[in-house]
Amino acid sequence: MNKAIAMTLVLASALGLHAEPWVLDNEGSHLSFVTVKAGDLAEAHRFRTLTGKVSINGTAEISIDLASVDTLIPIRDEGMREHLFQTVQFPQAIVSLKFDPVEVESIAEGASGTVQLVGELAMMSQRVPIRADALVVRLTPKRVLVVSRTPVVVNAASLSLVGGIEKLRELASLPSISKAVSISFALLFVAL
Repeated sequence: MNKAIAMTLVLASALGLHAEPWVLDNEGSHLSFVTVKAGDLAEAHRFRTLTGKVSINGTAEISIDLASVDTLIPIRDEGMREHLFQTVQFPQAIVSLKFDPVEVESIAEGASGTVQLVGELAMMSQRVPIRADALVVRLTPKRVLVVSRTPVVVNAASLSLVGGIEKLRELASLPSISKAVSISFALLFVAL
């Protein structure tokens, strides 16, 4: 066992924490993204199905079911699944993150703190680095809410999504759809 993991386990034990992972509560979580079309028409969308876990060593993995995209317009959802996300071939996007577990575990029940999350987004055989400042709220000893303090901006070109965006633009007869998307999240984790 490496020294960093051993030190984390010692600290977790000293703080009275469980060595089991935390799991994402899909019903209490929300992942949304904003698109801009025709120059200045912004619309908010979301993914309805998320799964994930956080380990006490400071790693998290969140899986986004791309077929669960919800734009409030069923035909647009179908277009995004088929042309943008290609969900038959690429059903999920995976977000892998690292954080300082001592910072999170030092937050008292009912209090909050800011944590920097660093990691990557893997989607459609592409990987892009991501960084986010998050507000962590310890609701109870076994429930933690992690909320983005600022949106995470992802460029479609870095994930090979430009062709899909262009296809959606053509189908909707739009003059433009922005290639940059801002993503916000509120993720509820529950200790096992």
